[in-house]
Amino acid sequence: MSSLKNAGSCSGRSITKDEEVRDGDEVIVLEAMKMELPIVAEASGTVKEIKCAQGDAVEADAVLLVLE
Repeated sequence: MSSLKNAGSCSGRSITKDEEVRDGDEVIVLEAMKMELPIVAEASGTVKEIKCAQGDAVEADAVLLVLE
């Protein structure tokens, strides 16, 4: 599970559902205050659910990704 500490918007994803990721892999890119912020996986696993799409507003502490 990856979460955001500040509000922003989803500007891109580098993963798809059912994809294998490793701890530290970049999975989502967020934009906040005109800066791109790479979000990395907090654990290794398979992407079960992606909870943001490009252009979505994202609240602080929102869950962005669920790993299995």
